[in-house]
Amino acid sequence: MRFVTSLAMAALLVACGESATTKSAPAPAPEYTAEENAAAVAALPEPLNAADYDNGRRVFGQCRSCHVVASPGRNGVGPNLHGVIGAQTGRHAEGFAYSPAMQNAGLTWDVATLNSYLERPNAVVPGTRMAFVGIRDPDDRRDVIAYIAVESQR
Repeated sequence: MRFVTSLAMAALLVACGESATTKSAPAPAPEYTAEENAAAVAALPEPLNAADYDNGRRVFGQCRSCHVVASPGRNGVGPNLHGVIGAQTGRHAEGFAYSPAMQNAGLTWDVATLNSYLERPNAVVPGTRMAFVGIRDPDDRRDVIAYIAVESQR
């Protein structure tokens, strides 16, 4: 019975693509105070410097099932967004399989492009695989972009 259990565990590890010897727990994220977060937002260019970091973190909760914004961080269903501001569409996250639409969009992820994309993704990049209807509230979009900007500097 022990052999069968060991064999099943080994098969599970191989199927998941990791071995028991290579998997390690991620380092805990440093904690920042509300004052540190507010100062980081205030240092951003307009209009992001008027954002609400805590609201941006909450709004990013809609994105978290597909994206992370950590360094180092993994690609998931969607690419890691750490450092995305200023990057080219379809080229930012190494190793991520972008859709042809995203690869050929020829856009730069600046604040204006992110704002438009987060409002209506398919209107900005027709054929994107991102199945997200968008964020309608302009303050929520500003706040989530500021959150991504701040977290990309950490």
